[in-house]
Amino acid sequence: MHNKITQLFNIKYPIIQAGMVWNSGWKLASAASNSGILGLIGAGSMYPEVLREHIQKCKKATSKPFGVNVPMLYPNIQEIMDIIVEEEVKIVFTSAGNPKTWTSWLKERGITVVHVVSSLKFALKAQEAGVDAIVAEGFEAGGHNGRDETTTLTLIPMVKEQLTIPLIAAGGIATGRTMLAAMILGADGVQVGSRFVASEESSAHDDFKQLVVDTKEGDTQLTLKELAPVRLIKNKFYNDVQELYQNTPTIEELKTLLGRGRAKKGMFEGDLVEGELEIGQISGIIHDIKPVARIVKDMLDEFNLAKKQIENL
Repeated sequence: MHNKITQLFNIKYPIIQAGMVWNSGWKLASAASNSGILGLIGAGSMYPEVLREHIQKCKKATSKPFGVNVPMLYPNIQEIMDIIVEEEVKIVFTSAGNPKTWTSWLKERGITVVHVVSSLKFALKAQEAGVDAIVAEGFEAGGHNGRDETTTLTLIPMVKEQLTIPLIAAGGIATGRTMLAAMILGADGVQVGSRFVASEESSAHDDFKQLVVDTKEGDTQLTLKELAPVRLIKNKFYNDVQELYQNTPTIEELKTLLGRGRAKKGMFEGDLVEGELEIGQISGIIHDIKPVARIVKDMLDEFNLAKKQIENL
């Protein structure tokens, strides 16, 4: 399956395993890359030296290309970028920040840069900044999201219409059929997050993985829009947030309730009551925990079958 995305990253299939906080360590990234797709280490939940350790372990576990996802809102961003260069990582996905800040700096050092956006406006800004590809993510996605709540079905064709660089679709993609749908809409490849949370190699806590499997349609909701919109599984913490909203809280009151480390507590440590549990709407059709290689094979088998069915219409 050769196209712009496989050529850009030198991978076999146009699928990217999302670099999710507390889920995407070296085991997941290397397993993804070994399966013929692009694995990403999620730097957002790692101190710089922890990230270095994960990169080094990933290099030992795979000879295939892999990258690092870097949310640009952290204070030690320079140290993180320096480590990426020192460890000779060749692919960086940036998010949660202005792509102009780091794109040129990374590209001058021979690194392929992809930026994650949630709107056409920011896709065009990223293209202008010189990135090599765009991930356009609809609000079905888990974790932090766009304020405009634009769905993947709407976002991809709007971005495709004006973009001249490769386009990767994200948000609500976990199966071969959803992959095919995104590519019919104009995407050159897909980024998959939630499906890989429920994998054997994910660094998420086993209890969180099982909760993802048990999650049904309607069990997730976008909230905390005043801080940074985030899609969460409804649990006690989520309910506490909604109760606070009844009193028209200030931003400071929301920050106080959120506190620090809730995402780690929920997804990594398995506190399903007080933790922040980030997952996408597509979790409603994730029914098992499987090895990454099996997830990729199942997606590709379903993609090819669905493609044949459409060709026969």
